[in-house]
Amino acid sequence: MKNSYFILLLLSIFACTEKEPDPRANQPEDFKRVLDAHGDWSRWLDAEAFSYTMFHETNLTQENHFFNLDSRKGRIDAQNFQIGFDGQKVWISPNRQAFGGPSVRFYHNLYFYFFSIPYIFTDPGVSVEKIEDRTLNGKSYETYSVSFASDKGDSPDDQYYMLADPETHQLEWVLYTVTFFDSPEPTLNALKYEDYRDAGGLVFPRVLTGYTLEGDSTGRIRYQVSFADVVLTEDALDDDLFEMPEKGAVVAN
Repeated sequence: MKNSYFILLLLSIFACTEKEPDPRANQPEDFKRVLDAHGDWSRWLDAEAFSYTMFHETNLTQENHFFNLDSRKGRIDAQNFQIGFDGQKVWISPNRQAFGGPSVRFYHNLYFYFFSIPYIFTDPGVSVEKIEDRTLNGKSYETYSVSFASDKGDSPDDQYYMLADPETHQLEWVLYTVTFFDSPEPTLNALKYEDYRDAGGLVFPRVLTGYTLEGDSTGRIRYQVSFADVVLTEDALDDDLFEMPEKGAVVAN
């Protein structure tokens, strides 16, 4: 009887501590093929924190980006400013004027989002569907339409299309619209993914280049950024990293 009780106790403890299946692992088979082409994407599901260095190739400035993946708390350290998101508000230090863009909130996770595709499209509330192939610059691509739940993020009406190489299934282009600024007729833009590098079993593009889109062809270059020092960890970063400083910082939108 004592032995039976002990075995039942062990089974009960094991049942309580057994890890629940991650719902993000349940993706459409076509999309899984794209994810598989980018490495062991279970590493993204298991990771708690993500950091990298980003360079703006147009003005040769550098930024260091830090994110906790579960809460999406984030911080950007640049030469002239720091931007942070503490889970509720976006802040900037030392003042709003230090950032020359139209919206700090729009910027605070912009490149994190682009850089993390396709992994980030496993998020709850994101739907990925394979649609008819699309041609860009004379090449036909496997095409995936991405949509968002109405309560997902600041811009759930944004449109995204992933264009993957039909042989390797690796992402080469993302076509997207921006609705954050309430444009009545947002236009599609094109983002090129190039020079993939391994980072702990996952691959990330070293270079992202933004283009205007003119029908089925890309137009002028809008921007280009490059990345280095990509790190995924299974331990979250300290929440203090994302807290707004008591002095020399303001809430920004």
